Parts: sequence; C-alpha cells; structure tokens
Amino acid sequence: MTGPRLDGKRIVITGAASGIGLAAAQLMAGEGARVLIADLNADAAAAAAAGIGERAVGMAVDVLDEDSLAAMVDRAVTEFGGIDVLCNHVGGSNPRKDLDLLHLDMAEWDKTMALNARSTVLASRMALPHMIADGGGSIINTVSVAGLEGDTLQCAYGAAKAAVIRLTQYIATQYGRNNVRCNAVAPGAIMTPALRDNLSEQMIADIRGHNALDLIGTPEDIGWAMVYLASEESRYMTGQTLVLDGGLTAQSPIAASRRRMLDD
Repeated sequence: MTGPRLDGKRIVITGAASGIGLAAAQLMAGEGARVLIADLNADAAAAAAAGIGERAVGMAVDVLDEDSLAAMVDRAVTEFGGIDVLCNHVGGSNPRKDLDLLHLDMAEWDKTMALNARSTVLASRMALPHMIADGGGSIINTVSVAGLEGDTLQCAYGAAKAAVIRLTQYIATQYGRNNVRCNAVAPGAIMTPALRDNLSEQMIADIRGHNALDLIGTPEDIGWAMVYLASEESRYMTGQTLVLDGGLTAQSPIAASRRRMLDD
C-alpha cells in the first residue's frame, strides 16, 4: 500500500484529549484522516485539536448525555461530510467505589455501565445510518483485559467491558452486509496519566513482571492497532477483539513465579 493509510477517512474519537485516545487521533491524522476529538474537557479537546492542526477539530462531549452525543455526530457530518470511522474510546470507573461485589457502590455500577456500554450503544446507533448511507465504515470499541478475566476489584468496569466485547460481535453480525465492520481493542496496562495517577511505582513494576514481555505498553501501541482497524488493511476483519497486553492473558497465572524461580 502506498500513501497515507487513512487518506480521506473521517473519524470520530471519544475521550480523545489525552492518553490512548489522543495518541490514536495523532496517528490517524498523520495517516491522512480528519479527526473529531470529543472529550468531556472542552479546553483539553481544543488544545489536542490545535496540536494536531487543520486535520482535527475538538469539541466538548458528555457521553452520558444523549443530546451531547447527537451533537457530536452532527458536528462530524457538518465538518467532514460524513463518518467513516467511530472510535468509542471513552470509559473507566471510579476505583474507590467500583470494588468487590459486597462493597460495590451500586450508583457507581449504574454510572460505569452508562459510561462504557450505554455510550457505545448510543454513539454507534447514531453513526451507523451515516456509515450505511456512504457505503460502509468501521466502528472501533476500546475495551480492556478486565472484560476477559476476573479480578479482586472493579466488578462494574469488568462487566461493562465484557458487555461491549459481546456488543462488538452483535454490531459486526447485524451490519456486516452493510459493509460496516466492528472490532474492539483490549489494552492491558498502558503507561497513561491515569495509570500513573492510580497505581504506585511498585504496582506498575509488579504488572510488568507479570507480562510475558518485559515492558509496559504505551498509548501509541494501542493507537497503531486502532489505525489498522480504521484502515482498509483490516477490510476482512470484523467482530474481533485485539488483545494488546504484553502477553499477560496468554500465559499461565503462575508463569511469572516460574520465571522468578528460574532466575534465582
């Protein structure tokens, strides 16, 4: 393939003012796409777009608000003439309230489901008619390895991401004949501001020690996967979840202990 990989693509990314979302926006714009950076933080969205240049626009979007999501889609159609790629990237939960089942704050459960799963449903169903009218498109959902395996905390986050993984398959099945693809990326630990803010250096080191690869991923590692899913290079791929976790979920839970034993 010659030339920019996303030349002429019209892309919307939620939660794109920092971290993985910003890295994806920067990489996609660098590959020839026009990108709408949607984020709850209006100033951060504007700054991110300004940093990219004329290929990007930023706007404040609250994915918990249906009218705000509708305004996002309308802005993309007005600015770009349509939507080729929708990245449902925004997500998360409050780790101080999203605990084990007996201590989970049920209000946090509801908010986490809305933030991660409901927003994906709403944004996708708003963008789909435009994709179908233009002959197809690609929906990329950011999930997490938390949606693939159990953990001691964050019940709501894991359940919400598992829901989006299954939703990804349903969208792929229902709209594949309209040439709309839907895939997901499932990051493991990624060196983002949120990771640094919420985990100690010792915890980050422990996570690295449990990865098959001796490293922690960067936002660009996930961003490049999203570029692939947005491009025609992935035209035969739909309904899949790309796991990008340094090999964490590929190995036995005791593999890290065995490595330490062999090193001693």
